[in-house]
Amino acid sequence: MEPVVICLVVAGVVIVPIVWFVATFNRIQSVRQHMKESWSGVDVELKRRHDLVPNLVSTVKGYAAHEREIFERIAALRSQAMSTTARGSEKSAIEGELGKVMQRLIAVAESYPELKADRNFLELQKELALTEDRIAAGRRFYNANVRELNTLASTFPNNLVAGVVGVRPETFFELDSPLERARPDVAI
Repeated sequence: MEPVVICLVVAGVVIVPIVWFVATFNRIQSVRQHMKESWSGVDVELKRRHDLVPNLVSTVKGYAAHEREIFERIAALRSQAMSTTARGSEKSAIEGELGKVMQRLIAVAESYPELKADRNFLELQKELALTEDRIAAGRRFYNANVRELNTLASTFPNNLVAGVVGVRPETFFELDSPLERARPDVAI
């Protein structure tokens, strides 16, 4: 065999795996970036929800001042949700609990006809419903990116590269109970 052919075969045996490794690494990094970007979209909508909460609470408080326990629980959960930098299951647990207490607040508001007719309250309900829809859409987008990264990092031979560069499975942003999965009932 000619030395040129031998050099080409050796170069192919060395270069092809390196090119494959680099391409797979870049694909994993690209999916990670998409996942981070999609989480930031969810985070923006969660912050929007957190900003709506005090306005809704103060509006309801004027009509239902004796519902102090709900107001205190919402304030504590909102503070906890805003201070955590977690993603996935840890964040979804806090946000799920906040959603449940918000549903209780809406239920309390439903028992006050004057409040249900308040224009400010109606506007806040509408904004909250839109925000919840956006959170759900963002959560679906984030979870799709998590699924893609987890699939990419767990299938052979990509898992070899993922293991070398330290990619671990990400957790989905899921809601734990069927009650949390239900969209808040916002009557307008």
